Amino acid sequence: MSLYPKLIMDALATVTYAGTKKNLVESGMVADQPAIDSANNKVTVVLEFPRDTDPFLKSTVKAAEAAIKYHCGQDVEVSIVTEFKSKPRPEVGQMLPGVKNIIAVSSGKGGVGKSTVAVNLAISLARLGYSVGLLDCDIFGPSVPKMLGCEDARPYAVKKDGRDLICPIEKYGIKMLSIGFFVSPTTATLWRGGMATSALKQLIADADWGELDYFILDTPPGTSDIHLTLLQTLAITGAVIVSTPQQVALADARKGIDMYRNEKVNVPILGLIENMAWFTPAELPANRYYIFGREGCKQLAEEMQVPLLAQIPLVQSICDSGDEGTPAALTSETVTGLAYLNMAQAVVTVVKRRNAELPKTKIVGMNK
Repeated sequence: MSLYPKLIMDALATVTYAGTKKNLVESGMVADQPAIDSANNKVTVVLEFPRDTDPFLKSTVKAAEAAIKYHCGQDVEVSIVTEFKSKPRPEVGQMLPGVKNIIAVSSGKGGVGKSTVAVNLAISLARLGYSVGLLDCDIFGPSVPKMLGCEDARPYAVKKDGRDLICPIEKYGIKMLSIGFFVSPTTATLWRGGMATSALKQLIADADWGELDYFILDTPPGTSDIHLTLLQTLAITGAVIVSTPQQVALADARKGIDMYRNEKVNVPILGLIENMAWFTPAELPANRYYIFGREGCKQLAEEMQVPLLAQIPLVQSICDSGDEGTPAALTSETVTGLAYLNMAQAVVTVVKRRNAELPKTKIVGMNK
């Protein structure tokens, strides 16, 4: 059978692309005229897919090959070349090229105010003049949109360098993203681990973070798939551990420290932050009541030989400011605002020391 372009195009018109429910020709996926080498009985077709991670890519290519052979003869040699409208996602190790320092804010257990610390750290760093990004890594319990008063914000996509990228929301001088911008705040996120980690990677690699001095990761409590995904995706500069002073919280903080110090991980611990260090009533600002214990994090820091970066008091205004979307770090005229600003300055100091004295963190390898 003689080969000619229309015969090939007619064959491709019998193949339906699941992404559009139309055939390959109608979907505009045949990028060029089929190349025909009659002497060697060979056909080359270029198919253009939306992206390299297209779930229908393999099945569509097989169906196109089968259709051409069916219409042109089983002895025809078919070569399908795939191209993509959107450039592929950068490989691990090449993500976030414009980010200088990646800081993981972690806690061994929930309820110690880790997200509050992460949000106020990001804002305080921005107030010190640094360019800052904040990623809410808690896929199942995102809280950053609420704390920053932008629950109704909806990130949009832009075309940049041949890729479709999510534009982070910008507020209070920081760039931020959270899965909370894409799901209903009143509906539980019932995802398996693979779906959660895939969403997290997209927020990291498929977003236009640009040039940043500090990229703050608000990680979920405990040690989980999310933490492992972060360690296998990003070279984390260092971790900041948040805990309250009582022993039950400190026991879990030790586990968080151990996770980063694991010989297969080797992420430096930049220091500890003692949250809810004492209670100070608004009407008695000079009084301190150690309702959760006294200097537990200070003792743990000495035991683990890491710096105690800050002791943040428990005051009603911290809760109110978080609920109202106006974090305490926006002003240094309050006790808590000044505490957060001093905390940020301490983080800057330990990061500079870490970068001067220690080698760059290596991404954790994946077992195959």
